[in-house]
Amino acid sequence: MKPDKILSLLGITAKSGSIASGEFSTEKAVKEYRAYLVIVAGDSSDNTKKKFSDMCSFYEVPYAEYSTKESLGHCIGKEFRASLAVTNEGLAKSLLKQLNQQ
Repeated sequence: MKPDKILSLLGITAKSGSIASGEFSTEKAVKEYRAYLVIVAGDSSDNTKKKFSDMCSFYEVPYAEYSTKESLGHCIGKEFRASLAVTNEGLAKSLLKQLNQQ
């Protein structure tokens, strides 16, 4: 398995304390205008995907579906995470750039 740049960047972002992870924290970050990017695991429920997709379009926050719950959680040092918000603008731009290249 080759190293995944996006998951590596998420790990760096988590170490810098710029991630709100979990459904409640992600929603709170978006509604407080602290989120610059929301990532939802590809294997999340359709309800979760729709909830965050709609919320992100309303609050004008970039939204992406990527990877699995297990790998999203693992890269930020947690167990399983269906959603996370990046709260650092520079790191969010770097992640968006990587996501758009795929």
